[in-house]
Amino acid sequence: MKTLTFKDKEEWLAARRGKITGTRLKDVITLRGNGKKIGYYELIAERLGIPADDESAMDRGARLEAEAMEHFVADTKKKVNMDLVIWTRDDNENIALSPDGFIGKTEAVEVKCLSSARHIEALLTQEVPSDYEYQVLQYFIVNDALKTLYFVMYDPRLLAKPFFYLTINRADLEEKIVQFLEYQVNILKEVDDAVTKISF
Repeated sequence: MKTLTFKDKEEWLAARRGKITGTRLKDVITLRGNGKKIGYYELIAERLGIPADDESAMDRGARLEAEAMEHFVADTKKKVNMDLVIWTRDDNENIALSPDGFIGKTEAVEVKCLSSARHIEALLTQEVPSDYEYQVLQYFIVNDALKTLYFVMYDPRLLAKPFFYLTINRADLEEKIVQFLEYQVNILKEVDDAVTKISF
């Protein structure tokens, strides 16, 4: 065993970057299956020299969304409408979504500017982060005409690959779209019943 000694906490923190420490071990070890936990992707981000920051994903997204969309437009040559809108289902206005961008009725764009670890996770797995699975489904649930969703990932701190997008097709999600539309319809009926019961 080696013992490394440091003069100050800043130097000590820098030396921990990219290493599996006692604190981080729980975020790296996977006991079931062979999937990777977020700690794995954090190690990669740290090894690439990307500093962590305290900016929330929501604040980062708001700050970088237009820039990310510019990259998408430049890459695809698609004309994206970024008007501030809410989409609702024709048969139930309480089932809704606010698209980041859309191209007519058949294509839409969702932009995420997440932590570098989440960005790297999506890049390496080529999958939408699990936290956003339902948001992706909601695009197709709300808009019956939607055929394709472009899920844009953008992190300008990751110089090697700051921008990429995943193409999600309705045909691959049909079963879940039906399942979660029915679920929402049922929940909204329960909500209506509860509101009626309490109001009268």
